[in-house]
Amino acid sequence: MKNIIKIATILPYKENYTVSKAQAAAIWVCDFFKHSKYKGNNYIFGNTKGKDYLTENYINININNLKSKLSSSTSEYCKNFIKNAGSNNFDIIEIHNRPLVFNYLKKQINSKFILYFHNDPISMNGSKTKDERLKLLVNLDKIIFVSKWVQNRFFEDLDKKLINKTEVVYPSISKEKKLHLKEKRITFVGKLNESKGYDIYKNAVLKILDEFKEWKAFSIGDESRDRPIINHQNHEELGFLKHKDVLQFLNKSEIAVVPSRWEEPFGRTALESSSRACATIISNRGGLPETTDYCIILKKLNSNELYIQLKDLILNNKKRKHIQNLGFKNVKHLIKDNSKLIDQIREGLVQKFNLNFIRNKLRIINIYNTGQKLNHRLYNISLGKKFTNGFIRNGHDVLEISDRDFIKQNRTFSLSTNTNNKFQKYLLETFKNYNPDFLFFGHTKNIELETIDKFKSTNKNIIISQWNEDPIMPSLDYSKTNIKNISYYGNSVDHNFITTDPSIFKKQNTKIKNLHFFFVPVDRNIECFDVFKLNPTKDLFYAMSHGVNRAKLKKGKIDSRINFLNNLVKKIKDINYDFYGFENKEPIWGDSFYRALVNSKMGLNLSRGLPTKYYSSNRIASLMGNGLLTFIDRKTQMYDFFNKNEIIFYDNIHDLSDKINFYKKNNKSRIEIARNGKKKYFQLFNELKTTKYIVDKSLGNKTNLY
Repeated sequence: MKNIIKIATILPYKENYTVSKAQAAAIWVCDFFKHSKYKGNNYIFGNTKGKDYLTENYINININNLKSKLSSSTSEYCKNFIKNAGSNNFDIIEIHNRPLVFNYLKKQINSKFILYFHNDPISMNGSKTKDERLKLLVNLDKIIFVSKWVQNRFFEDLDKKLINKTEVVYPSISKEKKLHLKEKRITFVGKLNESKGYDIYKNAVLKILDEFKEWKAFSIGDESRDRPIINHQNHEELGFLKHKDVLQFLNKSEIAVVPSRWEEPFGRTALESSSRACATIISNRGGLPETTDYCIILKKLNSNELYIQLKDLILNNKKRKHIQNLGFKNVKHLIKDNSKLIDQIREGLVQKFNLNFIRNKLRIINIYNTGQKLNHRLYNISLGKKFTNGFIRNGHDVLEISDRDFIKQNRTFSLSTNTNNKFQKYLLETFKNYNPDFLFFGHTKNIELETIDKFKSTNKNIIISQWNEDPIMPSLDYSKTNIKNISYYGNSVDHNFITTDPSIFKKQNTKIKNLHFFFVPVDRNIECFDVFKLNPTKDLFYAMSHGVNRAKLKKGKIDSRINFLNNLVKKIKDINYDFYGFENKEPIWGDSFYRALVNSKMGLNLSRGLPTKYYSSNRIASLMGNGLLTFIDRKTQMYDFFNKNEIIFYDNIHDLSDKINFYKKNNKSRIEIARNGKKKYFQLFNELKTTKYIVDKSLGNKTNLY
């Protein structure tokens, strides 16, 4: 059954909600309404003349003869809202830009309340004073600001200990699909007054138009009061345009100008201009610098400085195109992402929905093979252990379950299915007692699909994810089994995490939802050596496991790595190598593994099968994380994460042998690259960042791994 949240959105009573005259708050509401999964149950209330409403589900309150005093106007507006809302029991009431509306309705309606600030809170009735803002913080369920600048203004003179009740959600847009043919246009969008810097624009653009005859300038907007007038044959004032028409105009403009004197709460025009591939010039006021990372910020807010920057962009075609392309490709605030965030905030306020969003710290069950039956000789490469460490260090509570050890310890002379049934019962009872928010497991087939269904029926809000670190590649028979194992749970769980780029998986014609890449993490307690600081006696280290369970060489087993190593050692005759699982040298585990690893200067990251995008086993974490200079095949495309000063890429066995010989002789370079590699690895893929990414991704939050 799909969860339903009923939402009432209340606009400021002077906010026009029509296609032809929509203002900033109205556009904000419209955009987020259209992209919300709750739009069918979101009713928008306002006082708008005209009928060309921006969206469906709009209800006009039809207030006439509003009194001059704000308190009286607010009271009448709220009374009419209650009348129009009728018997609807809204889970959440969202109020835009009017603290006084909240103060009135809170006494009348038992709902959750969100207040959105689109402007400076200190300028608004109901939030001007410290005490008023503190009262809002205490009584509101959530406050949302359109920029960090607005948030900081709200918290002036306030202790930020309650900042967790607030969120910054930027005005957002959809990314334009294609670049449009540009014309030599300079465009200003906004109120044509001095607070918006229109006089600055006027004086600068007049000089530009006199100097560059082929360029034209345009002004989009209006102003009923006295305002600057631009008289020039190459300037055109277009008046107030529909929002979609403004965007279309920006699509064809080379340059856009936002020289506001006013402390802009956000500055949507700058966001839209940059995303439409305009080389955008802005002032450093309010939230404007938060709109885009690719613009020119005026050092001095005057017409001469604006003229200089405009002239530079006109003369420097390469620079102009560079700024345009960066802004177009890297839109800072996307509606599809931020609308998900808004929905998550809503879900977090309504208790009948996911408690994960209310309780910051999760209860996590982590199911993996802890290796008890193998006497814990795999502790140094245990991803499950790293995950547990990361979850706990991020503040969550973790209950570990070792599926294979349970089954071994409870095995009897009865049929094996009886043991498996015991395990399912154990899981269900544990689940009931612990009531986890998040179930996370890897490399198991011991959890029945029926048991997963029972988990979900017991707790409809449970999030379940699986992970797998084994290779996924067409060239390897072992991968077929691995893909089958992942697919077994693939569509029964919410998210799937793999250590191979998901594009490789998709080529196997296996459809699995929510497939995500993660990099094998390092852990400060496991990858705890700095080999680059030591004086190892060996040159090159490599350890191949063969049979993990047996810890013995598999006789007669064909492994392409053996041939590779045989050919390699012929080419590196002067290298003192230390290879395990090769030439009848047994695999190495536990502390013996560390003793061998720290006694080598360099390590070879060679995985089974053909080199595949982003795939590497735990080996790369062991080598780079412990400070060995590491060699890896270029075809893994690890250069997306590490550069040549952090890891050594090789193209073939000849290239590899040459580089091994080179770095044996060049100790200083070896040490520097190994040091850089470890530092970069811990920056990008430590246990804290990786588990935070996994949790955020699993909960549906906007997040990136790196």
